[in-house]
Amino acid sequence: VLIEESHLARVIDPASGSWYVERLTDELAHAGWEFFRSVERDGGQAAVLRSGRLADDLAATWRTRGAKLAARREPITGVSEFPNLAEPPVHRAPAPAPRSGGLPRVRRDEAFEALRARSDAHLAATGSRPRIFLATIGPAAAHTARAAFAANLFQAGGIEAVTTGTFEESGAAEACLCSSDALYAEQAEQTAAALRSAGATHVFLAGRGEYAGVDSRIFAGADAVGVLSTTLDRMGVS
Repeated sequence: VLIEESHLARVIDPASGSWYVERLTDELAHAGWEFFRSVERDGGQAAVLRSGRLADDLAATWRTRGAKLAARREPITGVSEFPNLAEPPVHRAPAPAPRSGGLPRVRRDEAFEALRARSDAHLAATGSRPRIFLATIGPAAAHTARAAFAANLFQAGGIEAVTTGTFEESGAAEACLCSSDALYAEQAEQTAAALRSAGATHVFLAGRGEYAGVDSRIFAGADAVGVLSTTLDRMGVS
């Protein structure tokens, strides 16, 4: 659309003059230059590699970024956001083994890859993925946003979100309440109790409210990787 209707390809520099892009470019250039100056101050590239300073800097940056990735504050489309559990796997020759030594290699989606690998192995062994039932309360306008949020989060860990039928029909062992804060105040506790009576072993709530019968809460900014890993553990997904 941008190429055909906005003629993006006919402009030499479509971002030229954009305050947003120019500001980011300026910040990146200054940060990069300061990094190179710090390397020079510490004796140059060979020296910072031998001393371990560069590896320590990279590890500190990766810890910060890893926390953002785990909390989905740095989303990865198709992995931590909008995953498609039904997509066919990609088959390709494995990459050559890296040379020994040197700086560590990391992938920004590796934590979610590990979770999906557990789900894939469970699917291969049992014929189905681990499931969670999304118990929506009230009309669609009240529960759609949080149900979509919950589905995205659980599917990022390879946990199939069931949104139709009853809890007993879902084949799930756990459930997640999805609705508005107003309806939670009225119905969360009784709905959680009903799910317990139906056999739910763990009840989540999409939101920050605390109610009797609710074991865990999921919300934007929470450690999604930690929640998903613990959930797979409880479900017996090795």
